Amino acid sequence: MDVVLEETCRQLPHGGDHDSRRFIAERLIEAAQSGHSTLGELGIIARRALAEILAKGG
Repeated sequence: MDVVLEETCRQLPHGGDHDSRRFIAERLIEAAQSGHSTLGELGIIARRALAEILAKGG
């Protein structure tokens, strides 16, 4: 999960602020708890969370 979080947050200015990183991390934790544990699955979840942040102007 750390790898996916870091790769995803690199797309945000300065690696993302605390709230953005936390939002993505929470989504990753929820996904892992639901059984989604491959890098591919977690990458998709993280990119969707990033898209939500960017859509909100984040």
